[in-house]
Amino acid sequence: MASDREVLREVWDGKLPVCFTLSADQVSTVGEPDPTYLMVPRLSYLPLVLEKVKKHFVKFVDAEFQDNEMWLEYNGTPLKWHYPIGLLYDLNVMDNQLPWNITVHFDKFPANEILHCPSREAVESHFMSCIKEADVLKHRSQIVSNMQKKEHNQLWLGLQNDKFDQFWAINKKLMEPGDQGNFKHIPFRCYQGDAPFSQCLVKPVTNEGNPKTLQNLLEEVYPKIPVDDMSVLVHGISIPLYTHCNG
Repeated sequence: MASDREVLREVWDGKLPVCFTLSADQVSTVGEPDPTYLMVPRLSYLPLVLEKVKKHFVKFVDAEFQDNEMWLEYNGTPLKWHYPIGLLYDLNVMDNQLPWNITVHFDKFPANEILHCPSREAVESHFMSCIKEADVLKHRSQIVSNMQKKEHNQLWLGLQNDKFDQFWAINKKLMEPGDQGNFKHIPFRCYQGDAPFSQCLVKPVTNEGNPKTLQNLLEEVYPKIPVDDMSVLVHGISIPLYTHCNG
């Protein structure tokens, strides 16, 4: 439940140990740098946690590349900055390896595979677009459209600065059900490896008026795949099929 503050705090505090290593073909004659390690929030985005990483490596890169946009890859796969960090880990690391070994690049940006991220403002714009989309599905955009600019800022700064109380003071408005005790639709995206995410309109209750479970949702999204053949991770946790989706 959204009102269960202890659970919300545990999810918020979820972090991943990451080992960042400079790509061998980027190292200048200055010498090879040591890897650098960070504990990064699962709920955050890579561009929000990489300032220290860039400072650590940039002096070891040839001068012609130092002003280039830094990008990351894991096992040959460029990492999408607009996916939350925890989602990237769950999609790419099948063996739960920790620390997560990520390679840092300053050259040969794979523009055909990942988006450019020119600034933190780009991350903010993406994040707020996701919030607005979820609010359209849940409340017909009534919550976000009635929020003041300072509330938008507080929501973003809470995420950017990893401040739970600051973020949830505003986000709780987005988690309150409507007058009938339910959202209009369930805001969700299902991700599978490198495939585009799956998304469709799913109401929070069945035709009989019962709360829909994860199994009900999966049967609507993937009608041709037996549910028993699927496993679902949310925040790195395997979720049972009887879990209610309205929340």
